[in-house]
Amino acid sequence: MALQTGLEILQAAQAGKYGVGAFNTDNLETTLAIMEAAEETRSPILLAITAGALKYSSKRIVDIALAEARNATVPVAVHLDHGESFEICMWCIRNGFTSIMIDKSHEDEATNIRETRRVVDAASAVGVSVEAEIGRLVELGAEVIISEENATLTTAEEAERFMAAAGADTLAIAVGTAHGPNKGRGRPEINHKRIAEIAARVSQPLVMHGASSIPQDVVARVIDAGGVLKDAVGIHDDDITQAIASGMCKVNVGTDLRIASTAGVRELLRDKPEIIDLRKILEPARNEMRRVIINKMNLLQSSGKA
Repeated sequence: MALQTGLEILQAAQAGKYGVGAFNTDNLETTLAIMEAAEETRSPILLAITAGALKYSSKRIVDIALAEARNATVPVAVHLDHGESFEICMWCIRNGFTSIMIDKSHEDEATNIRETRRVVDAASAVGVSVEAEIGRLVELGAEVIISEENATLTTAEEAERFMAAAGADTLAIAVGTAHGPNKGRGRPEINHKRIAEIAARVSQPLVMHGASSIPQDVVARVIDAGGVLKDAVGIHDDDITQAIASGMCKVNVGTDLRIASTAGVRELLRDKPEIIDLRKILEPARNEMRRVIINKMNLLQSSGKA
């Protein structure tokens, strides 16, 4: 199946009222786990590569992702996650990405609009879709404070205004999630009313960043095998389901894969310290990531949609 743009995949999700996972990959094992899960569940996906992953492996991770995507029998977009500049977005377009994110959410609105529009104009000319972001996700480990809510979360008014001016294809919004393994204290509070309000005023597919669930059984396994994951907490499955029902189409997952792979490797090295074959060391990481991804695809209801 040919590579698709992020917009093509997410428009189908929007029409079908299901979510699509954007899974972060840094290396071969993670990419294979994502693709194997997608093929097994018949799920469309976005293979997401961050600027950090590009710095780690340069074009090698792009070549791996593109090769796997082109050989896939399910819809796949190769996506730049959190592109911080026009230059990196253009590099990704030139090197085969079919979906890019320009993230200027930390800038003032005028700058965000201007820089997003600049990327949109270039990307649309070659058929690449663009994701933008407004609002600020909670900082790592921070708790959502009600008095700060309006300063942190995206409003329907600004989302509508931004999309009309910037012309992006999809929009990442801040609704109470956070990046990393520490998303708050207790169960993070997701503002589902805000999601529905924005979906009512923005026709483009909406994106939820920082949506890892941080399964507590996997966290316990990491700790039992000698790891440290203090106060690790994620987004509840019910909140993901409700967010999709309210209008979310793309759900970003990265930390869950890191925790799952860490559990697999730590347990193997604890139980079989004689193993030095890197393939055998990384195999449980790949298997654990695949298991977590399949569970997420079933939760998002993307299974069987390819």
